[in-house]
Amino acid sequence: MRRLGARLLLAGLLASLAACVTPPARRSTSSAIPAAQSERERILAARTHWVLEGRLGVANAHDSGSGSLSWQQDGANYRFTVHAPVTGRTWVLSGDAAQARLDGLRDGTLQGRDAADLLQRELGWQVPFAQLVAWVRALRAPGPAQMAFDAQGLPAQIEQDGWTIRYGDYDMTQSPPLPRRVFASRGEERVRLAIRSWQP
Repeated sequence: MRRLGARLLLAGLLASLAACVTPPARRSTSSAIPAAQSERERILAARTHWVLEGRLGVANAHDSGSGSLSWQQDGANYRFTVHAPVTGRTWVLSGDAAQARLDGLRDGTLQGRDAADLLQRELGWQVPFAQLVAWVRALRAPGPAQMAFDAQGLPAQIEQDGWTIRYGDYDMTQSPPLPRRVFASRGEERVRLAIRSWQP
């Protein structure tokens, strides 16, 4: 039986991300997004190569876990590395649009058609992987969404596909600003991400 701690860390990593937040100021549907956010999305969508470093915490009704996170995105290619200091274990998920590879579990290297398919098959998690690249940068993924904005006009919350993603802080040295704290929830699932650095 695979360890629940491994499931929690990997699911949290791919399941839309997290942090503490103040209540959103104003709400918009997909058809009424402010022009500033549309421009922000246009700029960030064109930046397909980046790295973030930080800490990840995940919890559900039965267990919790945390670890350091390194995420490298290079176009369609991705590499997530999560290190849990308590256990000393490291999990790595890598791949592209056509395949995914999971290393660091007790069963050795696992491969699948894509990240979502691999995690569902091997760990039992249904993860909206295609949306993750957008959500971590406070962007809408394709499809209907509702957004709320803070006093500076930056996204404070996104509601999409049953997930609520809240943003508690931004790195204002980035242009456009990028999230530093993210909190995602769906039912009893909770994910918290504290981003230490963004490297465009």
